[in-house]
Amino acid sequence: MIPSDALALDYDSFLVDLDGVVYVGPEAVPGAADTLAAIGASGRRITFVTNNASRAPDDVAAHLTDLGIPAGAGDVLTSAQAGAAMLAREIPTGCQVLAVGGPGVAAALTAEGFSVIDAVTQPMTDRGDDVAAVLQGFGQEVGWRALARAAFAVGRGVPWVATNTDLTIPVSGGIAPGNGTLVAAVSTATGRVPEVAGKPFPPLLLKAAEVSGGLRPLVVGDRLDTDIEGAANAKIASLLVLSGVTRCLDLWRAPMTQRPDTVALDLRGLLDPPRHIHREDGAVRCGLATATIRGNLLDVTEGEDPVGAVWAAAHAVWDAAAEPDNAIEAAARLDRSISETLDPDTDR
Repeated sequence: MIPSDALALDYDSFLVDLDGVVYVGPEAVPGAADTLAAIGASGRRITFVTNNASRAPDDVAAHLTDLGIPAGAGDVLTSAQAGAAMLAREIPTGCQVLAVGGPGVAAALTAEGFSVIDAVTQPMTDRGDDVAAVLQGFGQEVGWRALARAAFAVGRGVPWVATNTDLTIPVSGGIAPGNGTLVAAVSTATGRVPEVAGKPFPPLLLKAAEVSGGLRPLVVGDRLDTDIEGAANAKIASLLVLSGVTRCLDLWRAPMTQRPDTVALDLRGLLDPPRHIHREDGAVRCGLATATIRGNLLDVTEGEDPVGAVWAAAHAVWDAAAEPDNAIEAAARLDRSISETLDPDTDR
């Protein structure tokens, strides 16, 4: 049940990112399943929105269900689906389209009624690929031959859509090249720049808002440069959760285009009252937390609410339009508090 003063009551639909928001690695973020269940029981639509184009929606839904978050393919929207929908507005259905990426790319094109040539798994004929367009998304099996096939077609001038241009992707061994790196290879070879479906560009989130059917959607994400900037570009309100990649200093340094409407520790913040900022006597207050900048030094009082402290400090820094001399140290202290609140037994 949603509390009567919950933030969630201000919205009728939720466009929720996955990695760092619903799960981190193989594990669900604490409280995610219960929070989403409460919101779903209220009749509000939840659409899971991901830039990851490598998996088909039913695979993503199965993963969510395994984590205790019941979902169907219709509850998931990937950047591959948004990209295929973009192509459907440019070329007739039934046309041959070159799919460059994981299985999710080909599946999205098939669902839109295109005839698919998979650049990774299908051999190229002697005459090359006679295709009307190219949809390029991430896939771990994408190699030189697939990129070359894409470059041949793109070089002929056919429509080219990239599912997303994320330069990196986190994997168990560290940070690896993402789809944006592979797209850059084709762009360098051809001198062309693709249309882009995924965040921070508007098509994916606008499609998700359309699918959700709501009039007051909220984007929930953990990345400033994709989720939050994407929400701003699509003119949709946004909530930044601190359970993923964004750290305090990232938020304080965020340009106007990457500043969320509000912030929470994790998805459970949707069931808490909205956070309000108050300015008085040179201090910025959020609940019991306060932040003040004097002599270009930031002083933050948590008041047993590290998230409120992060949010108050963000507004203090933005108001000052200059980074305090001790910003790195203050941010590191708040990052530790956030980490301990998320998981008291694990270093973040």
